[in-house]
Amino acid sequence: MEPIKVAVQGALGKMGKEITSALCREPGMQLVGAVDIEAREGSLAKPDGSGSVPFSSDLDSILKGCQPDVLVDFTIAQATMPAVHIAAPRGVNLVIGTTGLAADEIKEIESLAIAYQVGAVVAPNFALGAVLMVHLAKLAAKYLDYAEIIELHHHLKADAPSGTALSTARMMAEARGKPFLVPESKQTRSRGESVEGVAIHSVRLPGLLAHQEVILGGPGQTLSIRHDTISRECFMPGVIMAIKKVVEHKGLIYGLEALLGLKESQ
Repeated sequence: MEPIKVAVQGALGKMGKEITSALCREPGMQLVGAVDIEAREGSLAKPDGSGSVPFSSDLDSILKGCQPDVLVDFTIAQATMPAVHIAAPRGVNLVIGTTGLAADEIKEIESLAIAYQVGAVVAPNFALGAVLMVHLAKLAAKYLDYAEIIELHHHLKADAPSGTALSTARMMAEARGKPFLVPESKQTRSRGESVEGVAIHSVRLPGLLAHQEVILGGPGQTLSIRHDTISRECFMPGVIMAIKKVVEHKGLIYGLEALLGLKESQ
């Protein structure tokens, strides 16, 4: 069986470096190209020392020369959307972990995937434990009327609240079928951003990586569901799973829930 050929956009970033390393370790996958805005024309050494791959700031040239099956993108929305417009017409499947994508941008990715008959997996979080945290929070949301989210990330994270926190609040409200109740308070400036009645509090500090706690409350009780990312290595099983799935699928899969059998795929 031929290996799945993968190119990585944002290869010099922290997630990009982790992904290129994981691809070199994964049987049945082959890193064939790399892209980064800071790339110098030439080649990028594979992390495992087994050689090098073409490396450029020009995504189109990399896709044309390397002909990957999948493009993995963990960059920023301003870079992701142009990449989708370049990759989809070339028949390249997409695995996107960029946070901060707007709802209309996700719909655009879906439209392009359908139009060009490619697969696209877009997820706000690729840590399997985080996906399970959201799933458990959705279950609890049906039974407890109040909820808040505290999300903590490193100080260089571009967006706040995080994509995971926003997605969690929206999916919890969807599971309830109605917004959460909001505690009465005359002072609102310190209450975080309200999403479907869920107050989201964002913390940005050096020393943190990615953490989220969902706290639900009812008369006489609270329930806390927390996930902590200790290292970026935790995202790799989800990324590898998405790469394997996306080559078998046409259209958009949003979130890893479908890949874990926690909901029907779109």
